[in-house]
Amino acid sequence: MWRLKRYGRFVPGSRETGRKSWKVFDTNGSKPEIVLTIVDPGYLLVLQGQESLDTIPLLCGSEFVKVHQKSDNLMFRITMKGESRMMRMQFDGSNGAEAVKECSSAVEKLTEYMPVTTQDDAAPPHNQPPAEVAAPVTQQGKAVGAYPEVTAQGSLSIKQLTEHFLGEAAVALPEVYHHSPLAQCDLEPILRVCLLDPNFHAFVEKVEGELKKLIQE
Repeated sequence: MWRLKRYGRFVPGSRETGRKSWKVFDTNGSKPEIVLTIVDPGYLLVLQGQESLDTIPLLCGSEFVKVHQKSDNLMFRITMKGESRMMRMQFDGSNGAEAVKECSSAVEKLTEYMPVTTQDDAAPPHNQPPAEVAAPVTQQGKAVGAYPEVTAQGSLSIKQLTEHFLGEAAVALPEVYHHSPLAQCDLEPILRVCLLDPNFHAFVEKVEGELKKLIQE
């Protein structure tokens, strides 16, 4: 959980109507503090007291959500179903250096879900949303068998995933495929129960058969 100094949401159509471009929430006066938190299975929440200011899905893919860090600010641009949303959040701290440190801490957590560009990259103008940039992909996993490893770019097809899990192709999966609450629990007791079930082996064979059908489709 991170404290924010202020949070801004871009107002669509503001130029046409003459309204302010950004609706800004801050903690001045007696207003409750604004906090940012990231929860499984992949949502970023911005809260002010008991009020939810925004919810940002993090597992929908880097082609839909762009994140840029500039100093102690995080800027989000979400594009879905032909509509765009932009958010900007400034982190709080006792001084500027601490605010930047808090922002970088949040970025470290965010990179478990998606790429985040920083001010070291081509930074957008101060009054512009983050530029559209190619999403870097973090390589994970090991090559399977003798197949050359292919680095996945963006979304994966059902066929690519199926071939990977059947061991017929080696794919360096994006980080999003490695982030799962299930992976954090102890799987040994679950596996023991499955292996002792006399129907489990037939089930595995049936699943493998269905996966091979998916490759042929």
